[in-house]
Amino acid sequence: MSTGTTPRTAPEPQGAPEQDGGSRRRKPRFPSAFTVLVAVTVIVWGLTFVVPAGRYDTKDGAPVPDTYHTVDLATGFAGRLKDLFLAPVNGLYGVTNEDSGLTAPGGDGAFFGAAGVFLFVLAVGAFITVTLRSGALTSGVARLAERLHGHRTLLLVVLTALFSLGGTTYGMAEETLGFYGLMVPLVLKLGYDRMVGATVIMVGAGVGTLASTVNPFATGVASDSAGIGTGDGIVLRLLMWVALTALAAWYLVRYANRVRKDPGRSLVEELPEDEELRRQEAAAAPLTVRQRVVLVLFAATFLFMIFAVIPWADLGIGFLPTLGWYFPELAALFIVAAVAVGFLSGLGEKGTAEAVVAGAGDFIGAAVIIMLARGVTVIMNNASVTDTVLHALHSVVSGTSSGFFAVLMFLVNLPLAFFVPSSSGHAALAMPILAPLADFAGVSRSVVVTAYQSASGWINLITPTSAVVMGGLALAKVRYDRYLRFVAPLMGMLLVAVAGFMVLGAALG
Repeated sequence: MSTGTTPRTAPEPQGAPEQDGGSRRRKPRFPSAFTVLVAVTVIVWGLTFVVPAGRYDTKDGAPVPDTYHTVDLATGFAGRLKDLFLAPVNGLYGVTNEDSGLTAPGGDGAFFGAAGVFLFVLAVGAFITVTLRSGALTSGVARLAERLHGHRTLLLVVLTALFSLGGTTYGMAEETLGFYGLMVPLVLKLGYDRMVGATVIMVGAGVGTLASTVNPFATGVASDSAGIGTGDGIVLRLLMWVALTALAAWYLVRYANRVRKDPGRSLVEELPEDEELRRQEAAAAPLTVRQRVVLVLFAATFLFMIFAVIPWADLGIGFLPTLGWYFPELAALFIVAAVAVGFLSGLGEKGTAEAVVAGAGDFIGAAVIIMLARGVTVIMNNASVTDTVLHALHSVVSGTSSGFFAVLMFLVNLPLAFFVPSSSGHAALAMPILAPLADFAGVSRSVVVTAYQSASGWINLITPTSAVVMGGLALAKVRYDRYLRFVAPLMGMLLVAVAGFMVLGAALG
């Protein structure tokens, strides 16, 4: 999953020659998601002194059109300063008082903080890390590639679909970096170039994340912030995933076949070691019984998560029980699954415990970002400016068609995705404002969630601030400008396809 926090890339080029007493001229860097959100927190807090306070009347948690009115805010400067100080804490376990409408740690009222999401992210991190340490995923991909070695086109399609499946289910991102050493030699032996090896992984997982179905770091966080279930809108997202994955696979296969027939049409230069890699013969080690069991359990865990969050009754499927699971139950599922994978893979008690803790630690950045973003919402809510912003946006989109509104939500999220590269932080920051707009437009909030994650996934396919993009290209030894030349036509196709699905989603309600 993409957190936008700690990059794991190849070393960067050396800086300029030393000047002025040995100081080095450093290349400007885009600020991390943490820095962006801290800056947003302070800026939003300052704007609450300028933006007038106001509220909508609500019905079943949704704002009622034409009921916006200004309100007098009783909270003084000291109270607002306290809100700024406690913003991260409120973002984790703040409670909203039913009488005053203010959110603060502890007390009586409705729980507002992101503690459930926070724990869920750590649980998923533990599960993924334990599975990776078992070696089952990399061994499974290697064995699959060996079996399909004689069926080049089928192999590319299957591998693209597998990486896309990882993207759509759990936001596979940094985890892909371990596959480049396997994939590049494989495609070179098949007569392709390094671009094919890089993009089967990068575009495959990226398109899957763009069309997330149950990705907890995008769909899950956004749905929670929008006040809907993760399973809401899953039919549209499944259709998107199938269609966009097929589009990506077709695009990759077309380029790969063109290069194989005429190597001169390759977008990347031949490296001295490429010919040696083509001649190497290395058979993949057979999967052990433990690894087979781990792969089955890994797949079964995500399949059960999908089953547990889908509102089957709302889809007219009465013979399947609607479990209605949410983040507490899902967190427990992944914790239990992580422990089970650890013991079944032979890590033992100590190895399993270390992997669980390490996995949770790897994902703590994403969890903290969610907490910070939720804290921004608390500041806005306590100052009663959330509805004021919503009212201003409503006046902009008022009178537009539902299809135009859905496409507009996608376009609005594109710059947000660039400035807040963390998919989780973007969701927690934008959804409390954008999701209620869907109520005014007569569109399901799930369409806004789909628009957000599509924009985030689209931007993260090409953003140079992404450790996944730049790290993957460095490992594959593919230049960024050549990658942009390769992916530019596909980006245009994806843009048109996503817009079409947004219109379809709005039409379906």
